[in-house]
Amino acid sequence: MKKHIDPYTALRFKEFNIFLIARFAMVFAWSMQFIVIEWQVYSMTKDPWSLGMIGLMEVIPAVSMALYAGHIVDQKEKRNLLIKCLLGFSLISLGLFLLSEPSLSSEIEATTILYSIYFLVFLGGIVRAFLGPTIFSLIALIVPKRAYPNAATWSSTTWQMAAVLGPALAGFSISWMGVHWSMCLIFVFTVIALIVILQISRKPILNPKIGEPIVQSLKEGLRFVFNSKAVFGALTLDMIAVLFGGAVALLPVFAQDILQVGSEGFGILRAAPAVGAAITMIGSTRFPVLRAAGKKLIWVVFGFGISIIVFGLSTSFWLSVFALFMSGALDGISMVIRQTILQLKTPDEMRGRVASVNSMFVGSSNELGAFESGVTAKLMGTVTAVIFGGTMTLLTAGLTAFMSPSFRKLDLRKDVEEHEAAN
Repeated sequence: MKKHIDPYTALRFKEFNIFLIARFAMVFAWSMQFIVIEWQVYSMTKDPWSLGMIGLMEVIPAVSMALYAGHIVDQKEKRNLLIKCLLGFSLISLGLFLLSEPSLSSEIEATTILYSIYFLVFLGGIVRAFLGPTIFSLIALIVPKRAYPNAATWSSTTWQMAAVLGPALAGFSISWMGVHWSMCLIFVFTVIALIVILQISRKPILNPKIGEPIVQSLKEGLRFVFNSKAVFGALTLDMIAVLFGGAVALLPVFAQDILQVGSEGFGILRAAPAVGAAITMIGSTRFPVLRAAGKKLIWVVFGFGISIIVFGLSTSFWLSVFALFMSGALDGISMVIRQTILQLKTPDEMRGRVASVNSMFVGSSNELGAFESGVTAKLMGTVTAVIFGGTMTLLTAGLTAFMSPSFRKLDLRKDVEEHEAAN
């Protein structure tokens, strides 16, 4: 008899619902803030290079401090650490709100304001380094292990919805309220996230090696990631897909010069992957990805590469929209599978370090993917660059399937059954 699948397993735990509300508020604020900062900085400088500096100021500390952050997360109590991250985020948002005061432009030089914004973005990158590992570790302490797959799906879905709605509201709020009060709204959301997370109780520290030297701790974490075929395979596949499938970075070129659909068409193209990802993530709550997870992830990444190639070759606007929708849908499934693998295969005492490596693999590859797309577009031409990226993604999926039969055969049902038996 087929076992009944409860798509709301994780939602039956009160603290997980509280966590989702806090996560939505923080991701919504963070993604909205990035758009508002871009608008403010470009309005001040009229220089596209200044926009690149924003991303650079955030990614440098986020990546360089990731491993250290993972070590600290494994050594500290997770709920209080998340509170400190949110407090730091709130102070940064408050600082940006004060810097966007219109009267400041007449009292302080624009260069000083610009560098102050860059400095706060840099501090935000430090917070980001700690935030990802802390959230990943806290989820495992809020729900029992049998609910990990469902919790990973709901958490990823919440992140995706917030990441879509935040930038959308940012555009409207700049028009309705201006930059200054948009920054105020962002600050309000960060405070909401902080207040909500206070409703979660303190959690035990499961790491038996408290006080372990940092070098030894980091070596152990890296050794686990690279020796675990399931974890390393999932991270590598996702990183390559993001790195070489960065067609989104070239969307302005396609919208203006190839498809010639203007700003409205650009908006539709930009939204298509996010809509696809959100739909498949919600669907994943009813159709778990435990069975043949390795094979599914390989096929999903392969399909993602196909979607990118179709987009690169397309001269039809709606075919391009469909290709981007499918790339987002497949990427959404990939994210759910990867998070499920990480949650089930990572020992409790190593969650912070594994999540930090994950943030380095995937987080940095977003920025590097945009850079790769720009460089290859310059060298090969825009269409050829996108096709090249999709082809590299296909080759990676094929090589993984051929060279790692153990990953290809990965099935997570046994892991869940073992966790259920333990409970």
